[in-house]
Amino acid sequence: MFTGIIEEIGMLKELRQSSESFILFIEGKIIFEDLHIGDSISVNGVCLTASAIDKNTFKADVMPETIHCSTLGSLKPGAMVNLERAMPAKGRFGGHMVSGHIDGMGIIKAIRKDKNALWYTISTQPQLLRYIVEKGSIAVDGISLTVVTVNPAEFQLSVIPHTASSTILSHKRIGDTVNLENDLVGKYLEKLLLNSPPQDNQSSITRDFLSKYGF
Repeated sequence: MFTGIIEEIGMLKELRQSSESFILFIEGKIIFEDLHIGDSISVNGVCLTASAIDKNTFKADVMPETIHCSTLGSLKPGAMVNLERAMPAKGRFGGHMVSGHIDGMGIIKAIRKDKNALWYTISTQPQLLRYIVEKGSIAVDGISLTVVTVNPAEFQLSVIPHTASSTILSHKRIGDTVNLENDLVGKYLEKLLLNSPPQDNQSSITRDFLSKYGF
């Protein structure tokens, strides 16, 4: 489990690809203060496992499903990546619950400066937008962010300078693709509502009730 608070910007040092495997070698600094083989680490929001460590570089094997659902397959050596170690039990929960399991991708449609903030407009598929709510949380390339507005085609984020400069968001341009992970709460609520057997004593919590209050 991650929090979406990026620890540092790392770099893709090497990429090895064959017909049966996809391996990343990623370089960093801060994360190696306490990184061990077998640890989980978020790379642009994707939960990967450090299978080997050599000084300030770790190796991670990537499954075909992960390549299909995320932007990792399009990275080139030298690409900058957001890095976050899994949250320790005694750590602060600064962002929101981020699993590192990408739901899909979005495309940056617009970037607008508004005094000290940057506004990002991101389009994505309807099946992801259904879980995105105003003032709700979403992970964009692993960054915990708050949704400002949402419509049937896209959503908007307002980002403070610290977040932009401390992550790869500051290097993103219009047309770039980003990894998206919806808030877990909405997905679990939907599954419970759709799969729950009918009860004699009907609950007052309905789909309309949840929709009214932003779920």
